[in-house]
Amino acid sequence: MQRRDLVASLRGCRPIGAPHRGPFVLTTCTMTSATIRQPISACIITRDEADRIADCILSLRFCDEILVIDSYSTDATCEIAESHGARVLCHEFAGYRTQKQYAIEQARHDWVLCIDADERVSAPLRRSIEAARAEGFDEAAGFRFARLSEYFGKFLRHGNAYPDRVLRLFDRRRGGWRGYREVHEAATVDGAVHTLDGDLLHHPYRSLAQQLEKTGRYAQMMAEYDHARGRRARLAALVLAPAWRFWRGYVLRLGFLDGWRGLVYAYVRANYVRQKTIMLWLLQQGLPIDSGASARPGAST
Repeated sequence: MQRRDLVASLRGCRPIGAPHRGPFVLTTCTMTSATIRQPISACIITRDEADRIADCILSLRFCDEILVIDSYSTDATCEIAESHGARVLCHEFAGYRTQKQYAIEQARHDWVLCIDADERVSAPLRRSIEAARAEGFDEAAGFRFARLSEYFGKFLRHGNAYPDRVLRLFDRRRGGWRGYREVHEAATVDGAVHTLDGDLLHHPYRSLAQQLEKTGRYAQMMAEYDHARGRRARLAALVLAPAWRFWRGYVLRLGFLDGWRGLVYAYVRANYVRQKTIMLWLLQQGLPIDSGASARPGAST
């Protein structure tokens, strides 16, 4: 190694004792976070995602570990994930938040990138993540970025669907999937959160029927969660809350610019609010709702 190369590699180091005139200099170094490449563990939870897991993993090749926590899939999810280099662990599903917290606890590295099987890291987002890592993550505790959802063949770029920023890259020593809510869960951190350029590509629904089933299941889970916390629904909310959700997304947030897809999406999301409110009202009256839906395990949120 040339002396100038050695000096350059030890930039910011302090010599011990008197200066040395030979080809090498004995030093002590105080390494800053910017000089250390932080490894990243990508964490994915799955159940029966054989048709989507490969594309998800392929978008995560820049990560140092890809960890899949599977809820005992009945298809080839685990085999496909392993064939693409992922480490796969099976764990009984106890809720979305609980499963994601379990995943980051099993990761080999402290910096974790949590995504679902129906999501992919876009090329611009990957560049942003790698740039942030090259800077030692700039003393941030976590990073958020926009999520861009595909809907019947095109991406929704307006309304309530976008930018839908999510906190998914963070230091698990300073955060995690906290709280008790198992649906519409969100990670939180203690410290600064920065925003990255680039989109997390989201392919949430295989069909309209699957979307309706999924939103109905989530509506029940949210109603049960709100009921357990003592939250109450009013009859007026059965009309006003869905109407406001539609008006806000389709008109105020320009959902109409997404054409007929924006209209359908806005209606389905408004119906989700209606379902949730009705179910909460029924629970307040001591009336039963379908208790089987909320217990169904799943992966993508």
